[in-house]
Amino acid sequence: MSDWDWLKTQPEGQFLERKSCYHRGPQGGRERRPTKEIVHDLAESLVAMANADGGTVALGIEDDGVSTGVPDPLDWRRVRAQLDDLIRPRLLYQYQEITLDGQRIWVLTTEWSPEVHQLSDGRYLFRVGASNQPFPAGDIEAIKAARRQRVTEEQILPEATLDDLDLSLVAELSAKGALNRSPEETLLHYRLAERVDGQWRLTLAALLLFGKDPGRWHPRCGIEFIQWRGTERRTGADLNIIKRIRLEAPLVRLIEKAYQTIQTYLPERQHLVDLFFTEQLVYPTFAWQEAIINAVAHRDYRQRGRNIEVHLFDDRLEIRSPGELVEPVTLEHLYRRERVHQSRNPRIVRVLVDLGYMRELGEGIPRMFEVMEREGLHPPEFSLEGGAFVVTLRSEPLYSPRTMRWLRQFEGLGLNPRQVRLLAYAHEHDGQFTSHVYQQLVGVDLYTASRDIRDLMRRGLVRLKKPRGRIYEVLAEPSPPSEKPPELVALEPILEQKGFITNRDIREVLGVTRRQAQYIAEKLTRAGWLRAEGKGRWRKYRLGWSVIATP
Repeated sequence: MSDWDWLKTQPEGQFLERKSCYHRGPQGGRERRPTKEIVHDLAESLVAMANADGGTVALGIEDDGVSTGVPDPLDWRRVRAQLDDLIRPRLLYQYQEITLDGQRIWVLTTEWSPEVHQLSDGRYLFRVGASNQPFPAGDIEAIKAARRQRVTEEQILPEATLDDLDLSLVAELSAKGALNRSPEETLLHYRLAERVDGQWRLTLAALLLFGKDPGRWHPRCGIEFIQWRGTERRTGADLNIIKRIRLEAPLVRLIEKAYQTIQTYLPERQHLVDLFFTEQLVYPTFAWQEAIINAVAHRDYRQRGRNIEVHLFDDRLEIRSPGELVEPVTLEHLYRRERVHQSRNPRIVRVLVDLGYMRELGEGIPRMFEVMEREGLHPPEFSLEGGAFVVTLRSEPLYSPRTMRWLRQFEGLGLNPRQVRLLAYAHEHDGQFTSHVYQQLVGVDLYTASRDIRDLMRRGLVRLKKPRGRIYEVLAEPSPPSEKPPELVALEPILEQKGFITNRDIREVLGVTRRQAQYIAEKLTRAGWLRAEGKGRWRKYRLGWSVIATP
């Protein structure tokens, strides 16, 4: 296996971009791309990566990892000159020509730059996930200021040696990233160490991620979990702390340790799924774990006097991360669910991404909103308090259990979270609403509200009931009565045994004809007691969401 096979096997994303020198021809063959086009592609990715967290561009490899090579007519000296003409100010990057699968490959690597770079056409680009996105010029100065704070993780600690690291953890990173390199070479690859005059010099990031004793290098690099009785903090004689646990480990182990420890203290609630009760955490797993991984990855490690803190109250979970937001990310960006990303600790982030703890950067916050709302909970809350960034997840349901059961009929329709919230509001207010109410409810402008409401009308879910006053009405099926129909009660033993019923089951249990059985199944489905799967003779009916019991 080649030391460079990771260029083919690792997925493209925040830190890796593969570029081809060919277009696919009309007959399925390959046509060489113009040199100017290739150079522009390289310049865009290098600028975007340098403006974000750094990364590698591999020229001569297809998106699917197949090595097709750099054709001989391409000369690096000329390409480099063209790149220098396209990037302002001049960008420092490393260039290597390697051989992979018998093909010539160019590997260009850049780190994040303390300067902000732009293309000669005036565009500023920023790397977000696997794409190079236009970046507002107005945020450039803010980014420059934030960049000056991003040196903590790069600090070289002269007294540290390789003996201070658990190299087996580094080897796991190498294996996970398919690098096929020694632990020492892996540290160099991730810019976590350097070798000067035969001596290894380690960064703070390396010691936090893989150190045998991370607390020796940073006294508060762990996570403190505190469980409180009630809904507020009390001190002195009224101190209401139930449990206090301090978690310490190398960062690559700290996250999993935190997951396992904290989950045992999170409350659960019962859900009825296919006639069987199952336990489910009050807080959706993705939401609270995403908040913890973000705290570890993005905290300000200059603050050495406090840990990350996780506070569990009777009604909420708070995750407090030392440090303010990194410019240009703002609370407004987060509440608008924008896919925005900026790293205070890009080297730590890169390791956590390659280990699989973090996925597409910038996607976590929008997904937190999605999973909280899908469970009928209040959306996550964000605040800045005393030099810390605070994420609050509330356990109180946003909607009543009856409304949550009713909302299940809209699953699979592709409605956005705003529309689902509107339907829930209408269900709890006699099935009616106005555009003004919608705007106030979800915080959108008149244009967005009108677009969402027109979409609901097009789907046949909403109609304009009173033109005067613009009062709308929900046309969806009403909530079924709380008492189960007798037909369903008779069919429940088969549903429990098989997990579904068929037309034949209905005929045999109720003693009806095929047509009558079809009518009964459709009636129970429309009311939400059953849900249909498949077509024709293969159609099955499973338990509908309306049967879910209220906790």
